[in-house]
Amino acid sequence: MNEVLLIITLSLIVMFSPFFAKLLKIPTTPVEIILGAILGYFGLLYHDIYFELVAEVGFLYLMFIAGTEINLKKVLKTDAFLMRRILLYILLLYGFSIGFSLYLELGKIFMVLLPLLSVGLIATLSKEYGKTPWLTLSMTVGGIGEVVSIGVLTLSSAGFKFGFGQELIMTIGALVLLILFILLLFKVLQLLFWWFPEVSTALMPHEDNKEQDVRLSLGILFILIGVMLYLDLELAFGAFIAGIFIPTFFEHKHDLPEKLASYGFGFLVPIFFIYIGTTFHFDALLIDGLLAKALLITMAMILMRVVSALVFVKELHERGALLMGLSHSMPLTLLIAMATLAYHAHSIDQLHYYAFILASLLQVIFVTIIIRLITAEKKRAVQKRRLDKRDEGLAPGRRSDDH
Repeated sequence: MNEVLLIITLSLIVMFSPFFAKLLKIPTTPVEIILGAILGYFGLLYHDIYFELVAEVGFLYLMFIAGTEINLKKVLKTDAFLMRRILLYILLLYGFSIGFSLYLELGKIFMVLLPLLSVGLIATLSKEYGKTPWLTLSMTVGGIGEVVSIGVLTLSSAGFKFGFGQELIMTIGALVLLILFILLLFKVLQLLFWWFPEVSTALMPHEDNKEQDVRLSLGILFILIGVMLYLDLELAFGAFIAGIFIPTFFEHKHDLPEKLASYGFGFLVPIFFIYIGTTFHFDALLIDGLLAKALLITMAMILMRVVSALVFVKELHERGALLMGLSHSMPLTLLIAMATLAYHAHSIDQLHYYAFILASLLQVIFVTIIIRLITAEKKRAVQKRRLDKRDEGLAPGRRSDDH
């Protein structure tokens, strides 16, 4: 009966969390985490080996979907001047992170956690606000930043697992060799598909009634997960690289990333976020200093991104740079993943683990509200200018009538 109750509860959360998200006017992800925490507190959700397994698959699939947001060909063609700005932005984030961690004596792990970037929730913003200049640049910068963050995630995971000794050096060596091999493979495939474009359409035909595109995509995903397992590296890195393959080499399948995302966000990914919710116990809110630490992490992560985003003022102006910095202030997925890894490796205590989970939720809530207020104010200003111009156009006619 417990397993039946677990399955039914999970199904109900997956089905109805979008309705609660729409009602509360926040993204679905924090709603799933909150519902997981509430129903876990009342015993309707509990830790089960199959629940944990599906949640792990959901996390890897989420990393895979994040990879599909990045077209490596377009990234490599990024303007050199803009690329320097992007690298400066990322360096500023890590600089602020090191400064905050040392000044507030937060510990070395905070230097890794605070500057994380992820495009996961930026995609949800693009659905609401469209292809605005700040969101377009935010996706580009976030994609490159996420590659860096995934690399840091992989190295940190190895550090947590093996310690900072010979085994870590061997792991870094294996990771470097893997990256070099993947880059070489990218080049070879790029030449192959350039000389023989029919190969890509043969692998993923336009007319596809056998779901060959999905089969090949998932095949690439699990092959790279298998490689990462063999090399004893972070599986999320393999899933992310697998996702990059899809838009880079199969550009003719424009709808494939959305197709893969709809499956993931419809089932696997929500299970992961619900599971994360069950790991947060409401009794923890009574722990002395928890809320203060969560607010400190939230404010630090938002401020360092907003200030760092000023390097893009020339491209986006002040408002656009502010919005871009805010859009990067919700690295919910990677933040939770890294906090979980650090907690299991005893690099942070339970208090800081709960603080990071709570901070990830607060970031989403605060940032989505602030972005909505800024964009609403901009819309009002644009409408006011239009009305003023219309009134100016009507003014001569009005004077004529009065005369």
